[in-house]
Amino acid sequence: MTRTWIDQTPTLVGQSVVLKGWVHRLRKMGDKLVFVDLRDGSGLAQVVFYKPDLDTATASKVDELKPEFVLEVEGMVNKRGEKQVNPEMKTGTVEIGAKSLTILNTALTPPFPVDQDSANVAEHVRMKYRYLDLRTERLQHHLRLRSQWVQACREYLFQNRFVEIETPLLTKATPEGSRDFVVPSRLQPGKFFALPQSPQQYKQLLMCSAFERYFQTARALRDEDPRADRGFEHTQVDIEMSFVEREDVMQMVEGMVTAAAEKLGFTIAKKPFPRISYKDAMATYGADKFDMRTETEKAAGVLAYAWVIDFPFFERDTKSGRWTFTHNPFSNPLPEFREDHLAGKNIETILTSQYDLVCNGYESGGGSIRAHEADVLEATYKIMGYSKEELEGSVGHMLEAFRFGAPPHGGIALGVERNLMNLTRESALREVVAFPMTASGTTSVMEAPTNLDVETLLELHLKTTEKKG
Repeated sequence: MTRTWIDQTPTLVGQSVVLKGWVHRLRKMGDKLVFVDLRDGSGLAQVVFYKPDLDTATASKVDELKPEFVLEVEGMVNKRGEKQVNPEMKTGTVEIGAKSLTILNTALTPPFPVDQDSANVAEHVRMKYRYLDLRTERLQHHLRLRSQWVQACREYLFQNRFVEIETPLLTKATPEGSRDFVVPSRLQPGKFFALPQSPQQYKQLLMCSAFERYFQTARALRDEDPRADRGFEHTQVDIEMSFVEREDVMQMVEGMVTAAAEKLGFTIAKKPFPRISYKDAMATYGADKFDMRTETEKAAGVLAYAWVIDFPFFERDTKSGRWTFTHNPFSNPLPEFREDHLAGKNIETILTSQYDLVCNGYESGGGSIRAHEADVLEATYKIMGYSKEELEGSVGHMLEAFRFGAPPHGGIALGVERNLMNLTRESALREVVAFPMTASGTTSVMEAPTNLDVETLLELHLKTTEKKG
């Protein structure tokens, strides 16, 4: 008999069904009657075991049941009486009269109750038993909402001529603002790959490849200290478009974000999204990430999106005193600053085509119109003090690609976790990630990083040194 999902049971009154799932709660009413709230990926259903109507073997199995046992139950879908209806359950108008029971697996007593919110459970316990943490209603909701949001974005992009293309995870270290994770090359001793902080250069190369509209849900890795809203790795909806100006990209992204949020039942404070210059944002809010909601809107979970534009292109590095980029070295200056940029003068006044999408106090996404001409990108690196040799070693491949007819292009990356934090009203990234890092930078469940054995180190041509003192 085909399995039935629990959320389908209200439409199957009077029919026999097979349900499979976990014992969520268990209530024994004397020696004859046992109620089990059975849980699967679609919801909860009340299963009634009336032991006098069961054969001896099945009745004995019922006595064995404990929370989180995995079951297969065959039974009749019965309509509840008017006084027995449970309005707090989606399936509260029905119950399943069990006829047979198979215990598919037993379960140890969980280290914390999974039928309750785990927010107050110690982090190290939640991370060690993350697969149990993920069984809780709140995290089930968040991870499923994450999937729905990404799918809504994907559908919108497909409707607007975008092509989904994956880019490499093993790549070259490039200056993108954070420390790289590196991977030793076994075949080329002493050389290393870098894991991508973003697909920035590859997506620009795809514009050089005449795809015109690209996206992917990309993994990005940055070796920076974990914080509540930042980890070693994250996912981003990564977008790039050819033959566009700044407003074209912002309107496309605004349309996608609006469509996804409203499809999932959320309310947006202002449409179109307000445009605020970096200068005005700093003067008004004291930061370029701000929350424009009223207290009433906060209580209602309203989403207040805004665009921040007209950022300074360069700032002084506090250690070296040299100019460095504020956001992205691959950006174009705004048109009115092009000549100063190429000449390397009035550097402190040059504004970039960068645009950030902020929502409820978080940066939800960031992008820019890119440099697509070799002399513009070259000028950026000269301002930052790169020699000709350093320039070629860092982005020579990009300069060469631009000389083969690169179109004007721009794009954005929207952090999936940051957006889900807004949708779920969570303040910590770990609440919207399946297997997050701990605050100390170790993995969930598997306890990485770990030491490598000597044979592996030799094969990778690596030697470790022990710190003294």
